[in-house]
Amino acid sequence: MGTLMKKYVSIDIGGTAIKYGLIGADGMMIHRGETPTEAEKGGPSILDKAITITQRYCKEHEISGICISTAGIVDTKRGAIQHSAPLIPKYTGICFKDTMEQRFFVPCEVENDVNCAGLAEYLTGAGKESDPMLMLTIGTGIGGCLVTGGHVFHGVSYSACEVGYMHMRGSDFQTLGSASSLVKKTAERKQEPQENWNGFRIFSEARLGNSVCIQAIDEMADVLGLGIANLCYVLNPQTIVLGGGIMAQEDYLKDKIQAAVESYLIDSIASHVTITFAKHRNDAGMLGAFYHFKSCHPA
Repeated sequence: MGTLMKKYVSIDIGGTAIKYGLIGADGMMIHRGETPTEAEKGGPSILDKAITITQRYCKEHEISGICISTAGIVDTKRGAIQHSAPLIPKYTGICFKDTMEQRFFVPCEVENDVNCAGLAEYLTGAGKESDPMLMLTIGTGIGGCLVTGGHVFHGVSYSACEVGYMHMRGSDFQTLGSASSLVKKTAERKQEPQENWNGFRIFSEARLGNSVCIQAIDEMADVLGLGIANLCYVLNPQTIVLGGGIMAQEDYLKDKIQAAVESYLIDSIASHVTITFAKHRNDAGMLGAFYHFKSCHPA
């Protein structure tokens, strides 16, 4: 690898866990780790965690930049959190870029986590060489990212593709179609506490023939199909990449989602879109943050 190759700290801040790593200039992961987010402690605590992670790497390596992927709406020019859901209190207004650059004397760039995942899939993942490419991450909520012409489309106030808020069937896309709603729905129908259930258990039992689990997954696939079809009518993407932990169940979900999309989408559009599943999985945020950093600092 050589001692002269530049190294970058990459930090991916999610609602539950902060994934972090060291990435070489060639985009290869040199080291990776994970720590709980402890979102309830708020934005200043998360900023402290990012500083601590970077300090640890700086003790052993010469760092050329800090790349951050985070939940929330991000002002990429300021490297600051423009809006955050209540899950992370006091996160809105946190400015990673200024704080990290003043502390470590290297450039820092910040981007939304779904945009980072989209960029990673577009450049070296499942959406490679497709344009436009739409990324959807299905987890606690539903996030979206549109990449076209090699760039993330941000919109006028950095909130393009906040697709989870789309109104659907008297509710919204993420309330009806997210992984968390699948768990909630299954637990209610089983009349059991929610903590007894998770996505992995629901799919395991569906494969064994559990009718409640099968129906809940079928309903989720139908909602995802409707949402994806509506997005196709507006964006006409070449490829849609589906990510988020639950999409590891590709073998079970792919045909169901494909059929649902086709039932809501006219043939002339459906025949030109490819639905595929994310390749980078857990590294997507870290890799995408690095790719975003490199787009800001090409040298």
